[in-house]
Amino acid sequence: MPVIVLATADDDSLSVLDAEMRRRYATDYEVITCQSYAHAHAVLDGLRRWKRDVALILSFYGPRDREGLHYLRRARSIHPSAKRVVVVEWGNFESRGPVFRAIAEGHLENLLVRPERPRDEEFHGGVSDLLHDWHWAQGTSGFEAVRIFGHDDERTHMLRDAFARNHIPVGFYEADEDSSRRLLRGLGLEDPEFPVLDLRFTSPPRALANPSDTDLVEAFGLTTQLDPDTVWDTVIIGAGPAGLAAAVYAASEGLSTLVIEREAIGGQAGTSSLIRNYPGFARGISGNHLAFRSFQQAWMFGAVFHFFRWATGLEADGDEQRVQLSDGTSARARTTIVATGVDYRRLGIPELEELSGRGVFYGAAVTEARSMTGQPVHVVGGGNSAGQAALHLAKYARHVTLLVRRADVAASMSEYLIEQIRATRNVDIVHNATVTGGRAVDARLTEIEITDGISGTEQWSPCHGLFVLIGSSPHTEWLEGVVARDDAGFVKVGQDAIGDADDEHHLRHPLETSRMGVFAIGDTRRGSVKRVATAVGDGAAVVAAVHQHLAERIPR
Repeated sequence: MPVIVLATADDDSLSVLDAEMRRRYATDYEVITCQSYAHAHAVLDGLRRWKRDVALILSFYGPRDREGLHYLRRARSIHPSAKRVVVVEWGNFESRGPVFRAIAEGHLENLLVRPERPRDEEFHGGVSDLLHDWHWAQGTSGFEAVRIFGHDDERTHMLRDAFARNHIPVGFYEADEDSSRRLLRGLGLEDPEFPVLDLRFTSPPRALANPSDTDLVEAFGLTTQLDPDTVWDTVIIGAGPAGLAAAVYAASEGLSTLVIEREAIGGQAGTSSLIRNYPGFARGISGNHLAFRSFQQAWMFGAVFHFFRWATGLEADGDEQRVQLSDGTSARARTTIVATGVDYRRLGIPELEELSGRGVFYGAAVTEARSMTGQPVHVVGGGNSAGQAALHLAKYARHVTLLVRRADVAASMSEYLIEQIRATRNVDIVHNATVTGGRAVDARLTEIEITDGISGTEQWSPCHGLFVLIGSSPHTEWLEGVVARDDAGFVKVGQDAIGDADDEHHLRHPLETSRMGVFAIGDTRRGSVKRVATAVGDGAAVVAAVHQHLAERIPR
């Protein structure tokens, strides 16, 4: 059982919190209560030696206990993956300064207000959210809807990442281990082509050897063909924050809505371990958690989702549009919303590209973090995604080095992340640094070459995991010749697209492209602010433009 450790020198708070935690969580967790911090530190050390999973560490901070924050700071180095939270007493506002400062520096996840009545659901809601995020990050649910047998390679990594981000419980089994071979023989597979997927949720269970995306779509029952006679009010390409927000608003307002998603909901934001500056989530929320909630919301409003497909073309069809899809089908739409987002740029270094999935990863810090336990890790990038990845990896890796091409990160990274990185002992930032090479042993990354951008000097550094989160490359090549784009491929919208418009007399909406009825939102449009909140704002605003277009152009 995972462990919850509670410690405080405040007798009243210890009594209240001990009763609350045992009453709610003792069935599924071992709850350990410590009346002194010396005892608590000894317990945490013992749990580490015994390799016990600690899910949550609670302490108290108030007039009768001023040591709780210091204890949580020290606890971080003993059990870095555990969620750490301080409990405060209602009305004790003088404690807010030290508590908020500790949160800003990343020493604890958040604060909770001590229960003052039975069934304090606000308190327990906070605890449940923390435990949910811990379990998702650990991958310790115990239920495996899909088992993946394979090696460290790009295809296996892509499948693990896609399933995890789509909230499909998955277990990974190294193909060369004896236990894996026995399980494969039990599936009737002696010498299969890897990766092998064992689908435990089908009746009967079935195994797929090195399946294509089409095989996966069929196996998961996602092959429902689009009715060629159906004309959707809007077809949304992409299920990142912008696309999901557009789907929620469009479907909730009665528009027939189809969402096409190539891989996983959430886009780049879905890979973020913790977003702390999204309005309304004071405790922070993982990108995947936020995306999955939005997906469920849109789905319940009636939006239809098609996964493992992508748009390959867009053409006019009278007052309608026809979106060509990768499976050879097409969708008819009155309006189209392009929300395909961006992808991290590749390094383009041959010896490192060959190690993709075998020590070199683009994004995916959440999926691969546990495999980095005790290892030296490097993160390339200077934006918020890189900062969040570095902090999450630091919970498992021996040391994390953040490599930034610029001389400063203040222009590209939020201040709260910079503060947390500076306060995290096993994370360093190296400025003016570029990765220029790599070496491997047994086809696994072991070293990278780092070049100083000012002096030009080169040095080799041990590296078990290289996580690349640099730049942005928009997924808009399928719109070539259809809508106006800039030289980097970002879609022009609003006044920016007037000169390229198909109808110069049309009063263009700020999110409308050079083609009427086609809109671009989120990171895919030129001039976007790379933040989740602004992408969601685009998704909400574009639906008003869709309504306007439908009212003006198409009789209802």
